[in-house]
Parts: sequence; C-alpha cells; structure tokens
Amino acid sequence: MSVLKTTTNDSTIFFGLSSFQALAMFRRGIFYTFLPLYLRSYLGMSVTETTLFETIPMILNILFQALVWGRLTDKVQLRRSLIIVGELLAGAGHFLMWYLHWITGNPRASGYVIIAGLTVIEIFWSMSNIGWSAYISDVYAEERRNSIQGKFSSVGGVGRIVGAALGGVLYDGMNLMYPGWGFEQGPIFFVSASVMLISVVPLLFIPEGGVGYGSHPDAREKPLQKTGTGGATGGDMRVFILFLVAIFLVNSGINSMAVFRSQFLDLSDGFAASPSTISFVVNIEAATLIVAGLMLGALGRRFGVPALLLSGSVAGILSLVMYVVAPSIGFIYVGSIFKGVSDAFIASSSYAYASLLIPPQKRGRYFALYNSTSFLSWGLSATLITGPLIDALMKIGRSELFAYKGGLLSGVALMVVGLGLLVYLFAGSRVTRRIRKPA
Repeated sequence: MSVLKTTTNDSTIFFGLSSFQALAMFRRGIFYTFLPLYLRSYLGMSVTETTLFETIPMILNILFQALVWGRLTDKVQLRRSLIIVGELLAGAGHFLMWYLHWITGNPRASGYVIIAGLTVIEIFWSMSNIGWSAYISDVYAEERRNSIQGKFSSVGGVGRIVGAALGGVLYDGMNLMYPGWGFEQGPIFFVSASVMLISVVPLLFIPEGGVGYGSHPDAREKPLQKTGTGGATGGDMRVFILFLVAIFLVNSGINSMAVFRSQFLDLSDGFAASPSTISFVVNIEAATLIVAGLMLGALGRRFGVPALLLSGSVAGILSLVMYVVAPSIGFIYVGSIFKGVSDAFIASSSYAYASLLIPPQKRGRYFALYNSTSFLSWGLSATLITGPLIDALMKIGRSELFAYKGGLLSGVALMVVGLGLLVYLFAGSRVTRRIRKPA
C-alpha cells in the first residue's frame, strides 16, 4: 500500500533518494577504499592507529545523532533539511581537512589531522544519517521498507563501483605517480567533497518528510513497552535492546574487513595486490550487492525479513573465512561475492525489522540508537580487538600475513556470537512471528 498522498509522487521521491544514495556511496568508495592503506603504508601509522579514523569519528557521529539531531528532528519533524545541511558542511570540511593535512609536514601527524578532521565532519554527517533513516520510514509503509532499502542498496552499489574504480586510478595517479599521491596531493579529497555538494541537488525536489507526511498509516504514538512480548508495531524494549546488541556484533565482525582489507591485500608476503586489483575486489562485492538488492523485495515476501537477516549473517561469516583460507586471489573474489550478499541482506533486513520496533513519534531518537549498531561497528571492535591483535601478533614475531588472518578470525568470532543472539531473538519474539510471512 502506498502512503504517498501529496502532489509529490512516489517516483520523484525514489529518484531523489536513490540519486543521493548513489553519490553517497560513490564518495565512500573513492575515499574509504584506500584511506586505510594510505594511513598505514604511506604515513607509517600502526595497524591500531589506522582504525582510529573510523572509531573516534563514529563515536561523535552517534553521540550527536542520539543527543542532538535525533531529538531535534523529533521536535521539528524536519528530515530533508537536516540531510542537506549536513552534506554541505561535510563537503566544505573535506577541502579544509586536505589542506591542513597537507601543510603539516610530519607523516604521522598528517594522519592524525585526517582523523581529527573526520571527527568534526562526522558531526555534520550525523545530521544526514539520522535524517535519512527517519525519512524512509516517514514516506514508505512498513511492508515496503525492506524492498525499498534493497533498491537503494543496488543503486548505491553502482555508485560504489564507480567510486572505488576512480579511487584506484587516483591513488597512484594512473601508475604515473606514486602510491598515496591521490590523497597527499588532494584529488581524492577534492572529488569526494565535490560529490557531496552535488548530492544535495536531487533532495531539493522532494518533500520535507516528517511523521505526518502523506497521512502515513502508522503515524501515531506506539511506544516501546518495558515488559511483555510486543505488539503490532510497538515492540518490547527488551527485544529492541537484544536486537541492537546482536546486530552490533554482526556488523562489527563483517565491517572489520573494511578497515583492514586494502592493507591485507597489499601485503608483500600475501597477494601484493595493485590498486586496480583492490578496486576490482571491492567492485565484485558492489556488483553482487546490486543484484542482491534488486532481489530483496521478492525474497522478503517469500522467506521473511528474519530469514534474510540470518542468511546475511551466515554469508558474512563465509566471506571472512574465505579471506583467511584463500590460497589465491580467486578465492578473494568469491569471498567478495559473499560479502556483497551479506551487506545487502543485513543492511536492508535489519532496518526493516528495527522500523517495526520503533515508535513513529520517536524515530529520530530510536533510529539514532539503531544507527549506532552500524556506525560504531566500523571502528570500535577494530580499535579495541582486531587492530591490537594484529599489532601484538607482529610484535611477537608472527608474519604480517598471519597477523592479519588472525584479525579476520576475530571478526568471525564476533559474527558467530551475534548470529546466535539473533537466532535466540527470532525464536521467541512475537514481532518476529508477525513479519516472518509478510503480507
């Protein structure tokens, strides 16, 4: 059932959101695919230090989502404006971040300038993050959210392919310069910033959103209960908390790969992959995400959201295991296919499940909590577990290849625990039984 009952039609909104998603994933692809490699190989930071570009900024992101922007958007019910302002400020911040890192002089100090710059920028990005999450639930009915998120994942995959490919070209200046040139001299910063500024244009043509947009059928207060087994769309607070813990562990395991993948593939005693090869690995994953995202609507109707979430978790575990046991780069390609399936299934299905538990009038605050399971997973476990483990193994004389494989196995352990919690949750939740066979 469509809930769009204003002069702005469904296709206009989808085009605006999907265009923004494609450009957002483009800048992630071009910037973050090679940033860990730049910090480690060019600026000489330790493995644990390289994880800080994810951990510290994401902590600030979540704090501002939960304490500032989530509360603000619940109060004023502005979604689109929050996204636009956040992206414009973040884009401007990238130009300044490059300049400050460029004039620093000391390599490791330059790395910390980037970390500090991203920390400030994530405050701005947290505006668009929470605005995006709440907006989708504002304008799409619950039975459509898994399918819509799948389509956004597919569109985002296209942007990520282009971004990662261009990042591989710019990182070493098309093999004409040196590894790290694209960051040191600025083109990767400049392209990322320009895309952020452009990405707000499609948003100017969609409505503001808000909980009352289009007479949404579930736009009424349905608070989470402190006890009980949950209702139709208002869930049990204990179910919500358990779900957040489980999905955080799952995300932490699979997202640890993002921090270490380029470093792992670049190892001289491993695959010694070129920037173009690293881009190709990432793009196999993105291509798989595109296909899987397009299938999510049909798969969700056939098997249910919980089954997709469990399947995505299993695919993520298999992906990490493939990286560990790979005797050749071909196994890495297969692992990337499993990673693409995992990303599509987990992101879309976890959002769809969370949206059923979150009361409409408090989407800003509760989606901030849900978003924390993804944003913190990009760096927190990497800084506290995986990075120190890799550094410790190398310090006691193990090879770099052995150390990185040990780090990837720590991600497997986190995912197994998270998967176990999801199985326990889905076996007993009334909300889960309700959506196991969607309408």
